[in-house]
Amino acid sequence: MTFLWPQFLWLLLLLPLLVLLYLWLLKRKKQLALRYASLSIVREAMGSGPGFRRHVPPLLFLLALAAMLFASSRPFAVVRLPSQNQTIMLAMDVSGSMRATDVEPTRIVAAQNAAKAFLTELPRHVRVGIVAFAGTASVVQPATLSREDLVTAIDKFQLQRGTAIGNGIVVSLGELLPDASIDLASMTYGRERAQGTSLDARPKAPKKEFVPVAPGSYNSGAIILLTDGQRTTGVDSLEAAKLAADHGVRVFTVGIGTVTGETIGFEGWSMRVKLDEETLKGIAGKTQAEYFYAGSAADLKKVYTSLSSRLTTEKKETEISGLLALGAAVLALLSAGLSLLWFNRIL
Repeated sequence: MTFLWPQFLWLLLLLPLLVLLYLWLLKRKKQLALRYASLSIVREAMGSGPGFRRHVPPLLFLLALAAMLFASSRPFAVVRLPSQNQTIMLAMDVSGSMRATDVEPTRIVAAQNAAKAFLTELPRHVRVGIVAFAGTASVVQPATLSREDLVTAIDKFQLQRGTAIGNGIVVSLGELLPDASIDLASMTYGRERAQGTSLDARPKAPKKEFVPVAPGSYNSGAIILLTDGQRTTGVDSLEAAKLAADHGVRVFTVGIGTVTGETIGFEGWSMRVKLDEETLKGIAGKTQAEYFYAGSAADLKKVYTSLSSRLTTEKKETEISGLLALGAAVLALLSAGLSLLWFNRIL
């Protein structure tokens, strides 16, 4: 915790003086009571006495003063607040293995239903984009606030061959950070081949050198990667994760299907699909995110529900003097209320 005006903390030294003043007043009151001619008359007039209750209103008032004096120093603390400017990229596997039926009715349908349920849980101010990946990866819906456009894009998924998990991460990262000049082609084919030969021989200005940031430090967006298989083509998954980590972007990974694997067939070919949990955990770990396993449609829906609450809030250092002032007001009102209720007076 930090303070904008720490010198005001010295005012808290007044509190012990107030306690001493209160004790002196109690002692003085007791001495005045002894001046009566008969103590029996005093006891009869006072009855059994309020006991400890008489100290409760002053104690609450003292706590209210402490909160107000603490608020005057303008303290700052790291608290979790709703994010006001956030974009979430859904990178979803549309490879042929998603037609497997170990997750009812099929993996792809369960993933579509869970993604649509996830959209309904998100606050309306959160922008969402969708990247579909199989042998290649592409943006099927740029980041938008329109939930209807997102649902339409999800319903139009077409299954294809191949699983380029790394490509899905890189394309999602490029959509999330359009000014970062993230080049998928150079990562896939090598920088020289991606640039090819140029007819323009004029020298080009050198690009600004990229300086990596702390993993997980980017608070305005995140990537949710859902896949059911192993990478078969494209950019290395962990290399793509390192790129995301260097930009501070968290990649939450969701594994759907069976860990032991399942053999599926389609149009005369068959293949065994197995969930690569180790790689998905590595991706999440590198980017300071989390890995979730969804073995059923119900599990998948729970995962997305959990993610919606995690991704729509962020830890941020903010001034909490307003909260302390509110607490002080509540304590002061409670102190006055109890004093009126018990003793028909304020303190």
